[in-house]
Formats: sequence, C-alpha cells, structure tokens
Amino acid sequence: MRNRKTGNAVAESENIVAETAEKIFTDLADAQTINLDKKGNWKALLWQALTEAGLPLSWVPEDCGGSGASMAEGFSVLGAAGRFAIAVPLAETMLAGWLLSHAKIASPEGAMTVAPATPKDRIAIGADGTLSGRARGVPFAKDSKHIAVLASGANGLSIALVDTANCRIEAGLNLAGDGSDTVTFSNVAPAAIKPAPKDFDQTQLMLMGGVARSLQIAGALEAMLDISVRYSNERVAFEKKISKFQAVQHNLAKLAGESAAALTAATSAADTLANSTSFDDAVFLEAASAKIRCSEAAEKGAAIAHQVHGAIGFTIEHILHRYTLRALAWRDDFGSESYWAVELGKMVAARGADELWPLVASR
Repeated sequence: MRNRKTGNAVAESENIVAETAEKIFTDLADAQTINLDKKGNWKALLWQALTEAGLPLSWVPEDCGGSGASMAEGFSVLGAAGRFAIAVPLAETMLAGWLLSHAKIASPEGAMTVAPATPKDRIAIGADGTLSGRARGVPFAKDSKHIAVLASGANGLSIALVDTANCRIEAGLNLAGDGSDTVTFSNVAPAAIKPAPKDFDQTQLMLMGGVARSLQIAGALEAMLDISVRYSNERVAFEKKISKFQAVQHNLAKLAGESAAALTAATSAADTLANSTSFDDAVFLEAASAKIRCSEAAEKGAAIAHQVHGAIGFTIEHILHRYTLRALAWRDDFGSESYWAVELGKMVAARGADELWPLVASR
C-alpha cells in the first residue's frame, strides 16, 4: 500500500502537470478561436507553448532528452487534450517518446508519431538493417519530423527512430480532417535502432495507444456534455428553454451516463497501467475494455449531442463537430472496438470460465 504522504505528493504533482496543460489549452486552443482560424496559425503557437512546458516528451526520461514525468502525469495531459479536442500530434509525440525510451534512444525535438498504428501492420528489418513495410492510419505522419518504429527482424523486435523525409507518405484524413496517413518504408535507413526489451511486443504498443485514445475520447465526451447542457439552457423554443423539455432532459441524462462510463473506464485503465510493472492480464483487461467502452460511448454520445443541438450542430461554424468527429475518429486508432472485443474474448476463453469472475472482480 502506498504511503499516504507519498501518494499525496504524487497526486499533487499530477494536478500541477494537468493544470499546466489546461492553462495552455485554455489560452491557445479555444475551440471557437480555432474554428475561425482558417489558416491554422494557432498550431505553431500552441506547439511552442507545449514544447516549452515539456509536455510532448512527458514520458521520456531526462537522460533521453525528456521531462521525466510519471505515467500518471502524462495520462492527465491526454485527458485535458481530449477536453479541448486538440488537433496537434501531442499524444503521438508522447507515445513515440515512450516507445523510444524503451530502447534508450534519445528523443529529437519536434513532432513525432508512431508506427505501426494498427495491430495487423508490420515493419520488417532487412539483413542490411534497413526498414521495409507499410503502415496505415498513422496519425499526423505528414506533420511529424520523425517516426518511432517498432520493427521485427531475424533477431526479434527492435525500436527505431526514422526521419519522416526518408519515407513515402500517402496523405489521408480521418473523420475530423486530421492526418491519418499511409507510410511506406522502402529500405529506409533509420537514424537510430536498438533491440526492444525482451518482454516487449506490438500488443503493448497498441494497448498504450488505446489507453491514450480512450482518455482523449473521454475528455471529448466531457466537453460534448458541457456544450450540450449550456446550449439547452440558452436555446428557447415555444417560449421556454429546451432544457425544460422532458425529451431533452432524458437525452442529456443519457449523454451524462455515456460520458461518466467512458471517463471511468479510461481512468481505471490509465491508473492500472500507471501502477503496473508489466503488461499483465489486468492491464490487458482494463485497456481493451476501456477502448471498447469509450468507442461505444463516442458513437452514442456524438449522436445525442447532435440531436440536442439540432441542425446548428452540423454546421462547420459550430464548435460541436470538433469534439464529435474526433471522438469518432479516435475509435479506429490502435485497434478498433471490434478488434479489441475479439482479442478480449480470446483472452477470456483461454483462461477458462472459472477464471473470468475472479479476474473481473479483482478490478
């Protein structure tokens, strides 16, 4: 059991990091301001502030050029990023730094992303040490200077740092209009490559990415609820606020339920991962379940939020779509809900019926 004094210090540290992120997002990532900035000038200012605060490299140890923040502190940043529907590669750079740190590779400056970003894609290491393969749905690849790559070779898995300029990138967009690119590695010489730890595998990368996306979805749902409640208290129909109508109240209650369920699942998975020394069955159960539940909540929550807003919520001028479309897009990154549902089913079947309840009840 954690010492109470130590636990309080850790919680206070998490709060400071989260508050720093919230302040930066509040000052430089206001949804309405961003919505009106058609040239995207806000991105450079936001990224500079995030970099100066050391947030993109939160999970990178100081001896590898990072901030040395705890896992929990980094997760708090992602929750805040979700609440502002941040459309810069913050989560991706954090994941890339986390991956590189497993091989003690120093993280470079600038935006990064990770590959593969889907469970079934593989990058191979040739006999000459170059990388070959195709990674689909890589978030913000075109906007990133480097890619942290998990690759497999004759001697097992390795972690590599690759200059994006050396790859062929087919630009793509997700539902929210953010980069979701296809990256082709054709005998690419990495800037650095080292063996991955013996117990490390691609599933761990997918689980880590899945928890990151779950936290972002949960944050976006919180924002959707806040925006919808505020709108319902402002919009007047038939001479009274629409928040007074029973159907609207019912919808808002359902949205609150979906938001609470997503937040509970995501934070539980993050807490389990932050306090675990390995990616054991408990982490797998929590992370996979969080991605499944948050993805379901994104679909249901987005529909409810738009129903409350009516036609105005679908317009490009309104900020609602910034949250709903990103929450929906994030469902597919690092394994979709259907993928993780199948994998979770396999784990339960492998353990046997007698082990299911003790595993669930222990969480």
